[in-house]
Amino acid sequence: MIEQGHEPGKEGPAPYWSPYLAGFGLGLTLLASYWLLGTGLGASAAVARLAAWAEHLILPGHVEASAYFGKWFAPGSSHVLKYYLVSMGLGVLLGGFLSARRANRIQGMVERGPNVSARTRLILALSGGLLVGFASRLAQGCTSGQALSGTALLFTGSFVFLVCMFIGAYGAAFFVRREWL
Repeated sequence: MIEQGHEPGKEGPAPYWSPYLAGFGLGLTLLASYWLLGTGLGASAAVARLAAWAEHLILPGHVEASAYFGKWFAPGSSHVLKYYLVSMGLGVLLGGFLSARRANRIQGMVERGPNVSARTRLILALSGGLLVGFASRLAQGCTSGQALSGTALLFTGSFVFLVCMFIGAYGAAFFVRREWL
């Protein structure tokens, strides 16, 4: 059953949705993406295109000469931000914000374990995000693109990625678990 959002006059955040229902909804979203757009979900391409656009504002010659980003700025190509994943990424940010606001879950804080400072947590989060962003571009797909879209199409490489991702996550958790206890 879907839990209702924050009711006016009621204190505290709204309960979380059932993970089974949320997963079912994500599956329907993926199905709709294939049906309406002819392609799956992803996120890293949106971040890469936004970063390339921002860098192009400052150093256009450098970006246009790049073997990776240059094709997005070649004459005759559509604007770098006119890509469905850019719109999808912005929609996810806006939808997540509105959902968190409706459920009264927006707080100014840094989530961390008792044994780590807020500064260290932010440095680790930024470092991990940069590493994952680089790896997703290197692999030509992020977790959502590989794990969700790729396994939905029964791609062998996506299944291998998914297994390796879980092995890596559990392996890394061994080294950082004391920070959260």
